[in-house]
Amino acid sequence: MQVDFLNSINDISVADWSALFGDDYPFTRHPFLLALESSGCTQASTGWQAQHIIVRQDEQLIAAMPCFLKNHSYGEYVFDWAWANAYQHHGHRYYPKLVAAIPFTPAAGPRLSFAASIQNPQQQLSIIKNIEQALRDKSRSLGLSSWHVLFPLSELSSLLEDCGWQQRLGIQYHWFNQEYISFDDFLQRMKARKRKNIRKERLAVQQQGISISTLLGSEISEQVMHQFYRFYQKTYLKRSAQAGYLNLPFFQSIRRSLQDNLVMFCAHKGDQLIAAALCFKDSQTLYGRYWGCEQEYELLHFETCYYQGIEFCIQNRLARFDPGAQGEHKIPRGFEPIHTFSNHVILNPDFDRAISRFIQHEKTELNSQMPYLQGLLPFKTET
Repeated sequence: MQVDFLNSINDISVADWSALFGDDYPFTRHPFLLALESSGCTQASTGWQAQHIIVRQDEQLIAAMPCFLKNHSYGEYVFDWAWANAYQHHGHRYYPKLVAAIPFTPAAGPRLSFAASIQNPQQQLSIIKNIEQALRDKSRSLGLSSWHVLFPLSELSSLLEDCGWQQRLGIQYHWFNQEYISFDDFLQRMKARKRKNIRKERLAVQQQGISISTLLGSEISEQVMHQFYRFYQKTYLKRSAQAGYLNLPFFQSIRRSLQDNLVMFCAHKGDQLIAAALCFKDSQTLYGRYWGCEQEYELLHFETCYYQGIEFCIQNRLARFDPGAQGEHKIPRGFEPIHTFSNHVILNPDFDRAISRFIQHEKTELNSQMPYLQGLLPFKTET
């Protein structure tokens, strides 16, 4: 079994990569990773140097994992700054580290994909152990402190945990389609006061003279994408005093190469586009990803980023809406708390033990918090 590291997604063909990851989940698609790389969003100077792992056996490609060499922890959404600070406090370097992740994308999905012939868990465990050995060899030449798998699906996370890769929990809030036939049908599942509040929020947007339209893939023109990018950049600057992780060439690239996956909810006041939310979709899920506005309007963010997405899922029979990271404010709007996963290998034995204690304590806290969060859901009690 041979494990190699690729410095560019272009070092593997679209056909070979797609044979492993498919073309459904948008964020591991070859064109998405290429858009990040060719636009300059992921490169050594931004702290996201490609180190994609591929595994071959008898010259046949049997597994792959999108990976990046990192010299910071920005854009990951699994927060390990405290670990980095502890390393520094004790005179050690936490960076560089290696992450198997989709840059700037806290959306759970495939992170290590196996060939169709690799279905047996023992075969998969053998591949993981070979990857780990290759990473240990790589760590000596690169000075890695650790490696991390961010937002894997639960099945992979459990496999990695079986191999000694510590499992860490997180919480997100997702909407699930209970075979609703309309938005009102969804609201009927709620308690009266919660239902009334959502209707009031949606009406407030309409009363400001704002209308919402939906654009799919090829309907998103170059001009509209340029306007959206201006909104995105302006909103990021207002929120964090920086222009955002992504640039206009990235957005124009995905507009051309990922049309089947793109959905944009556009807010208009008269003939003027004033805000937009750019989402991705696959056969089962809508992913809320990027938002921007010309100026603040009351409750427009909730309408554009949440309620329009729920309506889209109902109309298109999508099973789930993942609106992005964090946000307990999503719960009263019908988004349910779920666990997310990450896995971690820390090479320094002392830090490994300390971080293991932290992860176990955090896991206990999050598990105990889940019943409280579920109790905040707006739905009627089922009898």
